[in-house]
Amino acid sequence: MGPSPAPVAADAANAASRPPQESGFSLLGFVFGQNPVEFSTAVATSLLSGVAAVALIILINMALASDGSDLATLGLVFAAVAVVTVALQTASGILFGRLGQEVLARLRSRIAERVEAAPLRAVEQVGPARLQALITDDVFTLATVVVRLPVLFTNAVAISGCLFYLAWLSLPLFVGAAGMMALGVAGYMLVARRARHHLEHAGGRQDTLFAHLSALVLGTKELKLNRAKAEDFRTRHLGAAIETVRRARTHGITLLALGSAWGSLIVFGFIGLVLFVFTGGGTVATGYAVVLLFLIGPLAAVMEDLPRLAVARVAGQRLAETEAALATRDTEPAPPAPFASLAFEAVTHAYWDERTAEMFRLGPVDIAFAPGEIVFLVGGNGSGKTTLAKLVTGLYAPESGTVRLNGAIVDDTSRSTQRALFSAVFGDFHLFESLIGLSGAPDLDARANRLISRLALTHKVSVDDGHFSTRDLSTGQRKRLALVAAVLEDRPFLVFDEWAADQDPAFKGVFYRELLPELKALGKSVLVISHDDRYFDCGDRIVHMENGQITGDARTGADDDARREDPKFPEPSFVFQSTPI
Repeated sequence: MGPSPAPVAADAANAASRPPQESGFSLLGFVFGQNPVEFSTAVATSLLSGVAAVALIILINMALASDGSDLATLGLVFAAVAVVTVALQTASGILFGRLGQEVLARLRSRIAERVEAAPLRAVEQVGPARLQALITDDVFTLATVVVRLPVLFTNAVAISGCLFYLAWLSLPLFVGAAGMMALGVAGYMLVARRARHHLEHAGGRQDTLFAHLSALVLGTKELKLNRAKAEDFRTRHLGAAIETVRRARTHGITLLALGSAWGSLIVFGFIGLVLFVFTGGGTVATGYAVVLLFLIGPLAAVMEDLPRLAVARVAGQRLAETEAALATRDTEPAPPAPFASLAFEAVTHAYWDERTAEMFRLGPVDIAFAPGEIVFLVGGNGSGKTTLAKLVTGLYAPESGTVRLNGAIVDDTSRSTQRALFSAVFGDFHLFESLIGLSGAPDLDARANRLISRLALTHKVSVDDGHFSTRDLSTGQRKRLALVAAVLEDRPFLVFDEWAADQDPAFKGVFYRELLPELKALGKSVLVISHDDRYFDCGDRIVHMENGQITGDARTGADDDARREDPKFPEPSFVFQSTPI
């Protein structure tokens, strides 16, 4: 397994405890930037819908105040305006619905692109729990707000228009109405500030919740074997995380609901004062009552959307923080270069070791690799073998020292050339559902299935149109498929991190005694991280590591002629016939 970088010794917990920063993400700016014409059209239809709604209220007041002579005309105008209002509301709803789904897709693609472009170290610092929460829950929250924008815009215009109409009816009463509304808004904002604190806390703890949900799935076997462990995990860990998020969000939403109730109470109170105290009835009072009663709907809708906006603001803040953490872009992928040599001179690297709760320092390391050699990297657990492998493959950048590829210094601008040499199967490997990146390669299915047959998996899985028929296999069997994918990439250097650890004894012999020599015969370099000391004689070199230092680098002493004469090393069958991909 890979190391945990220093800034994230307790990633989810730290993320929850860090004070929030102001969001650098503008949802409206993002939506407009993606589709300015459609967004502008959607906003225009929403605003016009609000204007039409105000027009309907004015027509209703005119009808109430009419002596009956113009009711027919007012009725026709009312019907026309009503049709236009419904048409505009429908159009804006459809447009913003489309934009909401586009935002959902674009943000998910954008996050995926940032993860793909960022250095591995930065991705590890963010952590899978934060990325999973972001790409599912937070992005969906932002898309939901986009879908609600037409209602928000329409109601905002309706409220503004009604206020202007109230001012036209009676300026003194409007001043009173505005004052009462200001009082309601001030009370709401006071409550909303506290509510936002709870919602931000829930957003931070959500990363922990997603981490526990992942553990629930991945650790099912262990939990089922131990009822006490399962109960403890469900109640004290997963249950506590669920309860923390529920309690924080409930507190936030409850406070926002109380603030909304305060606003509604202010509106109803002002209606009562207008009707029964200030005016004592009459046309103006009736008009005010009708308008204020109408305003209850838009105001309630706006109040209802404010919690969504608060949650969306937190989601946008988390998105901005994550994108800032992934802002450093890796070098653009480069095509594989001819491999003549790879050397590391006084290279160092450091990371946070969760077991000892202190920095683990690797190096300075001096090591070199040549084409067509098999190198065993051995040492105790935690000695730095996998970290060195990530430095060798270019997944990690050294903090000091020099890396030379074919004699030329490798820096941040050329590290992708180093990475392009490698295919790897790490201990925490992921098996994709298809042979990613090999689409269109000649005879791909046939070559893949020949390898699968050689690896004794024909009865379990096959490749059709570049896709594995199943991945529902044991860890060892999935590692064999990962080896198939790595070999088919036809890179000059392969890395296997404890690849044989999950294989049965018979197949371990196949890997070390047959497959590695076949790869060597094709001119491939292979770095094998292993504890299988009985097979160390299969390598050209054995590199020992302890506590982040290379303590030995010696050749095994068995040359190729001796190997061919040794019955333990059968003549390679060249199952891995190299075909340019």
